[in-house]
Amino acid sequence: MSRAVVAIVGRPNVGKSTLFNRLIGEERAVVHDMPGTTRDSIDTLVETPEGGIRFIDTAGMRRRAKEAEGAEYYSLVRALQSIDEADAAILVIDATAGVTHQDQRLAERIDAAGSPVVILLNKWELLDAESRADVVDQVDDRLQFLAYAPTLKVSARTGLGVHKLLPALALAIDAYHRRVPTRELNKLIQSAQAAHAAPGSRVLYATQAATDPPTFTLFTSRSLPPTYLRYLERRIREHFGFGPTPLKLRVRRRSA
Repeated sequence: MSRAVVAIVGRPNVGKSTLFNRLIGEERAVVHDMPGTTRDSIDTLVETPEGGIRFIDTAGMRRRAKEAEGAEYYSLVRALQSIDEADAAILVIDATAGVTHQDQRLAERIDAAGSPVVILLNKWELLDAESRADVVDQVDDRLQFLAYAPTLKVSARTGLGVHKLLPALALAIDAYHRRVPTRELNKLIQSAQAAHAAPGSRVLYATQAATDPPTFTLFTSRSLPPTYLRYLERRIREHFGFGPTPLKLRVRRRSA
């Protein structure tokens, strides 16, 4: 994970700057109870046991770019650029507020960028057992398109659970850059089809077309239904240990 770039993103006042300060070990980012205190992205390089990481504390993302004005607009643009340029993202959610519509929109933006992501439910220590169960259900329901991403329950203020973040990022970023052997990939695909055949179609050949994120091209006799693609994605993820990083599967039809 040498010199990885990690963007810390989330709505205003969810605890991004407090987390940023804890990770870098100094009071560089301004921490204040008033929403929107961080007006622009702040970044710094930190040497960790997992390698050098450049953490970017992005401005709180509140409104759509076309609705923001002035300094807030340019802060929002910089935050969006940070997501696109990062090797991974940390999505910070205020657990006391649950998963809001704005959290969903931001998660969708990270997903569209194709970056690995770790979800942090911050302020966890402030919730009782019932509220904690409710927030976990909200993550499963409203962020199901990020089901591959690990969800950590933390307190940026006290440090609870923060020690799990760097190892989770290391796994995600390593998998993001990984390339697998073509022969082993095709052996897996054939095994998956033998166990559960696609209705009216079959995969003739598969290859990894790219990394960052790992992208696979499946040459098929006919189109594959989305449910079968999810099945193959799950088999690829489990077999090669991709864990908390996004995968892309592309289908190319050709005659057998």
